[in-house]
Amino acid sequence: MGLAYPYAAIVGQDEMKHALLIAAVDPSIGGVLVFGDRGTGKSTAVRSLASLLPPMAVIAGCRYNCDPAAPAMPSLCELCASGGKEKAAKKKVKAPVPVVDLPLGATEDRVVGALDLERALAQGVKAFEPGLLARAHRGFLYIDEVNLLEDHLVDVLLDVAASGENVVEREGLSVRHPARFVLVGSGNPEEGELRPQLLDRFGLSVEVKTPTDIAARVEVVRRRDAFEHDPEGFTEKWQKENARLRRKIVTGRERLKTVEVPEAALERAAQLCIKLGTDGLRGELTLMRTARALAALEGDPVVTDDHLRRIAPSALRHRLRRNPLDDAGSTTRVERAVAELFGA
Repeated sequence: MGLAYPYAAIVGQDEMKHALLIAAVDPSIGGVLVFGDRGTGKSTAVRSLASLLPPMAVIAGCRYNCDPAAPAMPSLCELCASGGKEKAAKKKVKAPVPVVDLPLGATEDRVVGALDLERALAQGVKAFEPGLLARAHRGFLYIDEVNLLEDHLVDVLLDVAASGENVVEREGLSVRHPARFVLVGSGNPEEGELRPQLLDRFGLSVEVKTPTDIAARVEVVRRRDAFEHDPEGFTEKWQKENARLRRKIVTGRERLKTVEVPEAALERAAQLCIKLGTDGLRGELTLMRTARALAALEGDPVVTDDHLRRIAPSALRHRLRRNPLDDAGSTTRVERAVAELFGA
């Protein structure tokens, strides 16, 4: 595979880049939805994550990237949980965090896994061939044009996202394995809306726009052209800045459990969600988790109003009901509510 474009070299689109970093610090936030114009770096940013993320510890030989420090099922696959592997095979090894593409034309067997036909025909045994969900475990599952995804695949993703486990029962096979991943979707809103059930599963929703500043547009073209002419040299040039971001993610993960979320911050989050009329309590949970991850990423020990204010549009814009009496966009409505609650 060719080199990924360096994450640090992406020009502008700060909200998108920040959201992806926050999701890397705390995957429990629930993923990132990136909507906007074509050709604005959505796919580039997601694929650049692979070169940015620090490697993870896995059990050697496991096809599901099982974590050596995880407890038994459902956090481990059946083989790792049963202890059926030799001790030598259970040693820790480092592996890159997977960033897996789910193409729109993928079949359900390709996504969830199916019978290994080659082994069935050659050896006469029933064996499971893991799918994309297995490859994405503990990493990122990326869906470009997510709003065009077929309904039966949306149903599969909803089930797995809710349980953190993929269950396959077909052709006489009965297999279950862990499948926890950060779901990242991108798309153009002009090409169709996302199903509400899937939309609600994304922790953050960010908007990207074509830059109107001439200097920014020129810099985008200049950097992209330099990368395509000399990928190795361009990547080397940005290696130091990428390494700085990687250290920031690692430090943020370590700080996350120590960041304090005071009662006042929880009350602010609840007040904001009530003011906006969001359904359920997922808005408050996401707002709290995202503000905490933002604080950890920036080295702050306590969640403050400033963290909530900055992250509110990304955490809440996709959770608003349509208001026939208010034709303002969702981002404007969130910003207006934040200004009224926190002060201009």
